[in-house]
Amino acid sequence: MTQQGVRWTADQVLALAPDTASRKAGSKLGAAGPWSEAGSSEEGAVWGLCKGSGSKPYRTVIDIADSTGPAYKCSCPSRKFPCKHALGLLLLWAGEDGAVPRGKAPDWADEWMEGRRKRADGKRAQDAAGSASSGDPEAARRRAERRAESITAGASELEQRLTDLLRGGLASAEQRGYGLWEETAARMVDAQAPGLAARVRELGAIPSSGPGWPVRLLEECALLHLLDQGWLRRAALPDALAATVRSRIGLPGSADGPPVRDQWLVLAQYDTADSRLTTRRIWLHGAESGRTALLLSYGAAGRAPELTLPVGLTMEAELSAYPGAGQLRAALGERFAAPARTEFRPPGVDVARAVAQYGEALRDDPWLDSRPVTLARVIPTPDGDDWQLADADGEFALPLTPAARSRSGLWRLVALSGGAPVTVFGECGHRGFSPLTAWPEGPGEAVTLC
Repeated sequence: MTQQGVRWTADQVLALAPDTASRKAGSKLGAAGPWSEAGSSEEGAVWGLCKGSGSKPYRTVIDIADSTGPAYKCSCPSRKFPCKHALGLLLLWAGEDGAVPRGKAPDWADEWMEGRRKRADGKRAQDAAGSASSGDPEAARRRAERRAESITAGASELEQRLTDLLRGGLASAEQRGYGLWEETAARMVDAQAPGLAARVRELGAIPSSGPGWPVRLLEECALLHLLDQGWLRRAALPDALAATVRSRIGLPGSADGPPVRDQWLVLAQYDTADSRLTTRRIWLHGAESGRTALLLSYGAAGRAPELTLPVGLTMEAELSAYPGAGQLRAALGERFAAPARTEFRPPGVDVARAVAQYGEALRDDPWLDSRPVTLARVIPTPDGDDWQLADADGEFALPLTPAARSRSGLWRLVALSGGAPVTVFGECGHRGFSPLTAWPEGPGEAVTLC
């Protein structure tokens, strides 16, 4: 797989940055000044020497043909991936001004690339050997039964705690503080139900969330009770809904759906992080299948996940869906070509249809916070101190979420629109709409907003 003729835009490169500081620092290194001996190869390698504060320049090499997205190696001491030097080199390469000519990779870059190829071949052989060898199905069944029993005990305990809370009055939640929920979450972790633990922790922040918190707390407790009951009565549920309950509880699943080969447009990519884990969400849309799919990738706290795909490009690949009613998560399978530029955009809907689609999705997954949707011909407009996306040809508008209103991407969206209609992809939920990517009304590249 080569990268012949494929150049990314600056926005697509900067979307790979692990944080805002890296984005700013990488932008400063996107000019030819600090670089020497930069080059690229048809095999997908980009390399260069970047002048730093020391006597020796930093050696930076990038594998842009890696099957899971760009891979990076730099001699600088940064623990961020990609570091600012890798971002700067990619920006230089994307400039198409001859600053990164085609050529033969130097030995240090070639050795790293060759090592990556050998390790990838070894991993594929190991995976093939592992799938060919059969495990002990009886032992696996017993482990699954023991975990199910543990989760059932935890769910039953959680039901009792919710009952005690409601009998004692919601005011007690404010008086007892976050410790009440942290201790309960720890019990759910002991019960091997990380999904329940995460939802319990979210309850702890509600009493300090401002006016109206008792209503919000009651709503979230009701959803948690529904999930508990779904697990305790899972045998009576339809298979797809039972799979959704297992996923929400936190049981691992496998992508067992038939592979779907398509030209997948990378709609958006963004990270969320807590003290233990960084989660990367990548949204894709199939040009032929019309399906929208979610890829999840994880990294240890403070480290970016490995899977990286440039927003606005398409790739020919296979995706396999995870089980569950209304679930959009998929696993990335074989890739058949390098990411390439495209004029394709996902078909959009108006505001009324977007809200209706979210409501329909809740029937399959009542715990769904938001649903991906593309809005066609909307205009960002102020609404007092808030912002909303209003139909250019209709009478409805969607408010932006509080998080979206605080991001710099809002101002990129406003600047892109300039009062004219735009196409916006994002997540629509009960808190409002969170814009992630936008396109102008006429020809133009995707603009990332997250």
